[in-house]
Amino acid sequence: MSDGEDSELASGEVLARKRSKGIYILPNLFTLAALFGGFYAIVMAMNGRFDQAAIGVFCAMVLDSLDGRVARMTNTQSAFGEQMDSLSDMVSFGAAPALIAYVWALTSLGRWGWIAAFVYCACAALRLARFNVNTAVVDKRFFQGLPSPAAAALVAGFIWLLTDLGVSGQEVRWPMFALMLYSGLTMVTNVPFYSFKDLSLKRSVPFVVIVAIALGIAVINIHPPIVMFALFVVYGFSGYALYGWRKTKGLQTSVISTSTDEPDERGLHK
Repeated sequence: MSDGEDSELASGEVLARKRSKGIYILPNLFTLAALFGGFYAIVMAMNGRFDQAAIGVFCAMVLDSLDGRVARMTNTQSAFGEQMDSLSDMVSFGAAPALIAYVWALTSLGRWGWIAAFVYCACAALRLARFNVNTAVVDKRFFQGLPSPAAAALVAGFIWLLTDLGVSGQEVRWPMFALMLYSGLTMVTNVPFYSFKDLSLKRSVPFVVIVAIALGIAVINIHPPIVMFALFVVYGFSGYALYGWRKTKGLQTSVISTSTDEPDERGLHK
């Protein structure tokens, strides 16, 4: 066999490995755990435990942020994992927040209530589908529209905070209605939201960064419902602030085609 044939055979073996459709246990365990968080949230809402339902969504968000990183660190990316992650996101950040909000506050609005819940759920599905097809053409530093976990955190954080304060869903049904529409429609806009994907966990950092992280954890533990909701309110409006700033500076506002680099988290539908 000639050197050219040997080289071609070796290239074919490498390509076959890259196209592997095997199922890896470790990253998919995180995905399944995130899916369970969304399912748990729905069950808790059905039983009237709305604080636990909101916590379930936040747990799903944390677990969902880890599966892709674990897959890359262990070199266990797969087509199956990408599809599994997408389906898990739809349950945890699409269906679960919509159902929790509907049961908690929107039922008293009749058809307007379920319309708001459906708009949010449909926008989450559209946002995830658009992410899949636009992965290779979107600047990895930004998300195109509000990422679905952040939208879910806005909804769940609002419910968690007001439940903790003893406010019933009936008292805030119209603010809940407005928040569902805002979260849902912002997911399908072209407004850029910072993705934090250009921050590498493998780089060394100054000691003060570790101290700042410790302080951040301490602040969150002062009163988790208030702090978490406040953080995601800031993030939920940051995209419009960034859009306005870039518009006034004459910079390109669209995240499409601003980079030809493929995002590091291809297949993760954030």
